[in-house]
Amino acid sequence: MNPIIESPRWKALLEEASQQAYYTELMEFVLNEREKFPVYPASDHVFAALAKTPFEKVKVIIVGQDPYHGPGQANGLAFSVAPGMALPPSLRNIFKELRRDLPDTGTPFQGDLSPWAEQGVLLLNATLTVRANAAGSHQGKGWEQLTDFLLKALSEEQSGLVILLWGSYAQQKSLLFDASKQLILKAPHPSPLSAHRGFIGCSHFSKTNEFLVAQGHLPIDWRV
Repeated sequence: MNPIIESPRWKALLEEASQQAYYTELMEFVLNEREKFPVYPASDHVFAALAKTPFEKVKVIIVGQDPYHGPGQANGLAFSVAPGMALPPSLRNIFKELRRDLPDTGTPFQGDLSPWAEQGVLLLNATLTVRANAAGSHQGKGWEQLTDFLLKALSEEQSGLVILLWGSYAQQKSLLFDASKQLILKAPHPSPLSAHRGFIGCSHFSKTNEFLVAQGHLPIDWRV
């Protein structure tokens, strides 16, 4: 199920987690689901967020809920879609706010957020798999325990991270982070149901870059 994860710390954390009973049960659950139903993303993309963003290079964390459940959409990165796929409504609103906040980024025409991930933006869903056409179907099976473990390790071992929490579900994860060490930014979810309540206008992209530069880091080039 693993893509190539080169980060020594991610590998060590996954090895530690794999010794726990919940992890074994989770992997068995996902395998059984794949035998019965289409499951997204493909098995070699489940841990894409860890493969594309080494633990040691994380600068920004964007927490998602679970993968897109339509055919061909999910690519293992939160809010991202595979190349060539139509932009989902939430991603369209993310790009709308990005253009408003940082007009020089231009208009993205595709939704693969790999360029962000490769610069240190960890795009991590709380749940890493989903049954086709059944949103939330793999929640409560153990993924959240694993991803909370990974996020807590980041908060404990790194400082100066920017944590972007969009929507009430993601904002519950704020308890995993140390606000004295990290910059935690919250906004409504970018879905069409809530984006107008404050996601549009939150300026999280420019605020992130201002904080990173103040910490002596390169800003994120948000163009995709």
